Amino acid sequence: MRVAYFSGFLQGLNVVFEGQIPWLAKASRGERWLVGVSGGADSVALLHLLVEGGFRNLAVCHLDHRLRGRAATEDARFVGRLAGKLGLPCEIGREDVRERMRTSGESMETAARHARHDFFSGCAVKHRCRRVLLGHQADDQAETVLWNLLRGSHGLKGMREEQSIVAGAGIELRLVRPLLGVRHADLVDWLRTRGHRWREDPSNSEPVAVRNRLRNEVFPLLEEISGRDAVAALVRGAADAAEREDLENDALERARVRDPQGRLHLPALRKLPPDLLRAALRAFLMDHGIPSIDRALLERASGLLDTSQPAVINLPGGRKLRRREGRLWIEY
Repeated sequence: MRVAYFSGFLQGLNVVFEGQIPWLAKASRGERWLVGVSGGADSVALLHLLVEGGFRNLAVCHLDHRLRGRAATEDARFVGRLAGKLGLPCEIGREDVRERMRTSGESMETAARHARHDFFSGCAVKHRCRRVLLGHQADDQAETVLWNLLRGSHGLKGMREEQSIVAGAGIELRLVRPLLGVRHADLVDWLRTRGHRWREDPSNSEPVAVRNRLRNEVFPLLEEISGRDAVAALVRGAADAAEREDLENDALERARVRDPQGRLHLPALRKLPPDLLRAALRAFLMDHGIPSIDRALLERASGLLDTSQPAVINLPGGRKLRRREGRLWIEY
């Protein structure tokens, strides 16, 4: 009966999303999952899709960044009520992101992301689960790719469907983004057909942040000029880049650039060609949640291979990359 129900669910889902969420077909419904839910359409759609798809061992996680006053309080209440209606446990956290920006020197987006990761780390410990499902979708992916490209990141760099990071207190989290192939408008339409409610953030339409301007100004202009779907093009480019990155990772694994403690091994790094060296450094920094990884940062990190140069460099987010006894590691 359960198999038949799930098969029917997938068939109905494919009619709406045309097979754009393959993760749902392969994921384990018996394992526990944390679900990041902001209250917006994307994360609310993800939560309902999971529940309708037979996932029951879920814990809803919501962080109030203390950026939107009463509206943020209402978001938290909405998420709490939704979790209760679905019979799921719910963790509500709060962090002053502006204060974090002031003390760390991070941008608002970076400070908010690190705050969420630290919050998820606490939830992971409490619920004994280090897997976190997130509601990022195709439009988010396209914005990420374009912004990374403008900042000088490596190629068409986007979010991965599955990614491991080291967050607060050294907790390793597995982030999973099942909706990267689905457009935001399709998720909204799906919610409306099901009669599900969600919270709208009015600031998303205001030109107050980079992503808002990319979404509301740049992408419409790109599509007008090119006559093409700019979001779809960048999402495809990110998928191609991810395949190339997988090949790089395979080469780095064969080169054994990390020691058993996860530190970078300098003798192995020195044998790599420049492109693979940058790939090794980039992957290491990304795995530790270092933001704003551009070509300049990778060049400074490469300088640590020269023992005549200083043995430490500063990293975004107040951390350091340090060299000692033939190893590189992140210092918190």
